[in-house]
Amino acid sequence: MDQNPGSLVEKGGITLLGLGPGSAGMLTREARKWMQGVDEIYLRSEHKLPPGIVPKNMRIGVLRPMSGQKDAQDENQAETLDRLLELGRRIQGVTLALPGDPFESTLAAAAIRRASVAGVPCRVIPGVGRMAPALAAAGLSVSPHAVLVEGTELVDRHSPSFPPDGPVVIAGLESSGMLGKVKTILSNSYPSQHPLKWIVFPGGSNQKVTDLTLDTLDQQVAPDGFAVLVVPPLAGGTSLEAFQEIIAHLRAPDGCPWDRQQTHLSLRTHLLEETYEALEALDSGNQKDMVEEFGDLLLQIVLHAQIAYEAGEFNMADILEGVYTKIVRRHPHVFGDTQVEGVKGVLQNWEKLKAAEREQNGDDNGKKGLLDGVPRLFPALAQSQELQDRAARVGFDWPDIQGVLDKVREEIDEVRQATNDEALADEIGDLLFALVNLARWKKVDAESALRKMNARFRFRFGYIERTAEEQGREARDLTLEEMDALWEEAKKQES
Repeated sequence: MDQNPGSLVEKGGITLLGLGPGSAGMLTREARKWMQGVDEIYLRSEHKLPPGIVPKNMRIGVLRPMSGQKDAQDENQAETLDRLLELGRRIQGVTLALPGDPFESTLAAAAIRRASVAGVPCRVIPGVGRMAPALAAAGLSVSPHAVLVEGTELVDRHSPSFPPDGPVVIAGLESSGMLGKVKTILSNSYPSQHPLKWIVFPGGSNQKVTDLTLDTLDQQVAPDGFAVLVVPPLAGGTSLEAFQEIIAHLRAPDGCPWDRQQTHLSLRTHLLEETYEALEALDSGNQKDMVEEFGDLLLQIVLHAQIAYEAGEFNMADILEGVYTKIVRRHPHVFGDTQVEGVKGVLQNWEKLKAAEREQNGDDNGKKGLLDGVPRLFPALAQSQELQDRAARVGFDWPDIQGVLDKVREEIDEVRQATNDEALADEIGDLLFALVNLARWKKVDAESALRKMNARFRFRFGYIERTAEEQGREARDLTLEEMDALWEEAKKQES
């Protein structure tokens, strides 16, 4: 790839020309010289060019006309590249002019690859990048965390592709439809009133800066190819990278003595405790508590990753890559061509995939059983429901709920008929197992249901105790009838 335009007679092939951020004064000498030697340039799509940036008699073509299209992200990049290669094979070749620097563009990168495979010469004439002028226009400085992204890449995502604690410049937002999609994606990390800046021709004499907020982004007029959206950063500590850094600092020689002493084993009880506290927050429905407890749970994961890194075992990237790869592998109906019907089909296919994984990775010569993946340390109710659920995925289940109800009645009768303590314990276990199966059939999480009942019992019995105390008595002094009455009063207060 020749990055020097060289002689002006060498016009065959594809030339990727950087037009800079949007000012004739910021056009490079190489770019200006090249345009003086050609009589036409192409743009990727229809957009307004900055005044004076191209010669007056220059013919301007468009690889992908925008007329009639609502959303620029509907572009088929393969078709665009096909058109570019077709033009590049002409004797005079083709010059594709791109805002900013061509090396900022994923289209340019794809064009270079395609041209190399097709044997079509391709040269790049760099231009002034858009990040620094855009950040300066927004009153922000270029930092190690600053990111430039292309809107055409961003709109295919469901969450931002960058950490929110650094400034972001989003370029190539070429339609109002794209703005709506970007708003949805940014909302995954930023509050609705987060300030944004819309900058046309950043760094140029005709630069225009418009202030807006995230919740009004989709109300803006369709933008221009030389416009960028600047997203100021959130407060520090809002990215996974920042959190990893602070945990690594705690483990560093100048960090916290307690954190430095911790091992995988010493943190075991803390992980279990934080898990239960997160479950309690979930049961309460208190969003503030959920935010706090999920953070505490994340702390445990990141701390284990840091300890493992220091010991040369694994690191956070290994954890993320492992679960990322597993999720993609186990969802071929989303990320591949597998066809499934409904949730039942998903679960059945899931078990087939996990069976293949067990055969590849399991102990005992690949003969690990279907239920071996259920942790034995699970709470009993949760373990019971997961065991039954997995067995049901391969057809080991009642044909309808009547069989489940009959089994519950059968187990109740067997509890009544038990003749000794050992038999009674076994039969009660069978009854609990049958009740968990009933919960599963009714799509109720048995563990959560019992935890909620425990919480209700705490409240109701606490009400009995408090009322007795207000009367100058103790709960043991109340009759059963009095306690039942207070119990019913407590139930009314719950609703």
